[in-house]
Amino acid sequence: MAAQSQLLPIAGRVAIVTGSSRGIGRAIAIYLAELGARVVVNYTTKSYDAELVAAEINGLPAITGNGPRAIVVQANVSEPSQVKSLFDAAERAFESPVHILVNSAGVLDPKYPSIANTSVEDFDRTFSVNTKGAFLCSKEADNRLKQGSGGRIILLTSSMTRGLKPGFGAYAASKAAVETMVKILAKELKGTGITANCVAPGPIATEMFFEGKSSEVVEKIAAENPFGRVGEVKDVVPLVGFLAGDGGEWINGQIIPVNGGYV
Repeated sequence: MAAQSQLLPIAGRVAIVTGSSRGIGRAIAIYLAELGARVVVNYTTKSYDAELVAAEINGLPAITGNGPRAIVVQANVSEPSQVKSLFDAAERAFESPVHILVNSAGVLDPKYPSIANTSVEDFDRTFSVNTKGAFLCSKEADNRLKQGSGGRIILLTSSMTRGLKPGFGAYAASKAAVETMVKILAKELKGTGITANCVAPGPIATEMFFEGKSSEVVEKIAAENPFGRVGEVKDVVPLVGFLAGDGGEWINGQIIPVNGGYV
């Protein structure tokens, strides 16, 4: 039993990973499943990609019972009723309260406009998904996560809140708001045993990162890092996995950068 606990530190726990049909969210969903979690794969529009993620997870060895290791749920995190339905679906499918929320859903304007050239519509969309989405997911998790032990709220933000690069005004501001919110949330969760933290990746080689960037721009970003490369999803997921497990219990209300020294 002790050996299984070490190999599968979150065995049987239920994790919702928003925005997990691709990119960092996809990698996190698979990694948490490899650590033993039962996972809700969430998407907004790309059902095919989400089904592929769930199929990969359901191909892993069974941990507990005969139920699925993963289910797919469509939900727009900026819509309160859909966030509620996301948690409802998790509880119904796994017959358990949710233990872990990882909010990875996010948007970034690939035009990288200056603040002067950012449209009100694009600004509102950025805050609706990145900030309001994190708020709604955290609010639902606050009310519904399993209390006592093992409850985890992990919100993905960005090292751009410190990098402060031109063209990232709305995006960085939307993520900075989440980082402030998580510090307050951690204090408000006093007595529940639930922790709340932010993981703030630097540039990571995903579809969202490459969109709108020339190869020259990508090379320049890589050269700015002490490691001389852009980050990969494998650089991020171990930290999320650690925070999701019992070993991360004493880390609370923190913004943890994972960027190779980029900032």
